[in-house]
Amino acid sequence: MTDTLRSVEHAVADTIDRIDDGSRKLKRSIGVVGGTLLTLSCVTPASTLFVVVPDLFGTLGTATALTIAIGSLICIAVAFCYSELGTLIPSAGGEYAMVSTMAGRLAGWLVFVLSLLVVMIVPPVIAIGTADYLAPLVHLNASMAGAGVMILATLAGLLDLRANAWITGIFLVLEVIAAGVVAVLGFAHSHRGAGSLVSMQVAGEHGHTDAVTAMLVVSGLAIALFVTQGFSTAVYLSEELENPRRNVARTVLATLAISTVIILVPVVAITMGADSLQQLTSGDLGGMVTAWSNSAVGTFVSLCVALAIINAGIVMVIQNSRVLFASARDKAWPEPVNNVFAKLGRFGSPWVSTLAVGVPGAILCFVNLDTLYGVTGVSVTGMYLLVAVAALLSRRGAHRHAKAWRMPLWPALPILLIVVLGYVLTQQETGYLLWTGGIVLVATLYWALYLRPRRDTRWLVSIPEDMRE
Repeated sequence: MTDTLRSVEHAVADTIDRIDDGSRKLKRSIGVVGGTLLTLSCVTPASTLFVVVPDLFGTLGTATALTIAIGSLICIAVAFCYSELGTLIPSAGGEYAMVSTMAGRLAGWLVFVLSLLVVMIVPPVIAIGTADYLAPLVHLNASMAGAGVMILATLAGLLDLRANAWITGIFLVLEVIAAGVVAVLGFAHSHRGAGSLVSMQVAGEHGHTDAVTAMLVVSGLAIALFVTQGFSTAVYLSEELENPRRNVARTVLATLAISTVIILVPVVAITMGADSLQQLTSGDLGGMVTAWSNSAVGTFVSLCVALAIINAGIVMVIQNSRVLFASARDKAWPEPVNNVFAKLGRFGSPWVSTLAVGVPGAILCFVNLDTLYGVTGVSVTGMYLLVAVAALLSRRGAHRHAKAWRMPLWPALPILLIVVLGYVLTQQETGYLLWTGGIVLVATLYWALYLRPRRDTRWLVSIPEDMRE
């Protein structure tokens, strides 16, 4: 663990080197194990399990595990796309660098906007759940508690990241233990068999049982894709990974596999162990754990989840500040803004970008949670769709013969992904589509009126010198 944490520490704390042309790049100093640990901390599977999954239980009931399983299968194809593109274009810009290079700068700009939506919204979505899991000790307003977590995470992101590396590693262990306790207790108190996982039932009003339709499952896939979304962090770390041609794919796939197990196994256990369909639909996981054991165990699990949420906030703020840093390096904004977002603090972190991510995140804790979920689900689905398009175009020209990890079943997998994700988008609520579409429209206008006329000096997506063919 010490070696792993040290490699994570070096990946961020030893962050900035200068290259010959005066631009900036991140230092390569992290291996697969360290990258997987840091990426898992960003996925924060246990906090996702305890914060996001309860809402899925409320709408999908016994079909929740099935929906997450389908979403995880789709994510395997998405992970293949990320792995191939991440080894071809190993940049801290992540999705936008990959898509810009393969599908054009406008497509890359739009995927940047979608990824920016995701990185701005996901931390407060997770942070809002803190109050529920601190309830055994203190009762707090959910929005105020979430904002407090975001502020603490932002401050941590500004400080010495050596301490952060240890904190995130310890918290990750605790949250995995919490997920394991829930799984063991759920299976030990099973009230229904494995057939319940496909019974497609949810508790309705007045104690009635309602059927979960196939369309509800399809609609829920947008959130199910969001459940394991953080595996893409490995691509953001590609500038810091040693031997990215090999290690990006290993980190992406390992993180997806581990996070899926940590989330899906407890969901199956909870579905089988809930005393009633009404209890399952309520999504009160803390209450279930207490009923299966005792208040001490329930309190322990709740505190582990609260720590996991704080852990997620710290890692996400660290990661997300790199997205803004990369956009400034690639000249996405007017020059004064680029200079500000690219500023580095005494510990080598982009401190202005950190504040620009963390402070709005605290404000978003006061926005309706359903709206945040909906916009995030649409944004993640749209982002994955554009990544799939880029993967479909990844073997043209010079990229056809470039040294890179190559996905199996190309081009069938990207084509299938485009069709499936396009259909999932059509099944989302109109309001969430309008919110996300409006933001994309404004971004397109910014591209047309500012970036495109200055194509020689703006939105110059860069690839680290040591990875150029």
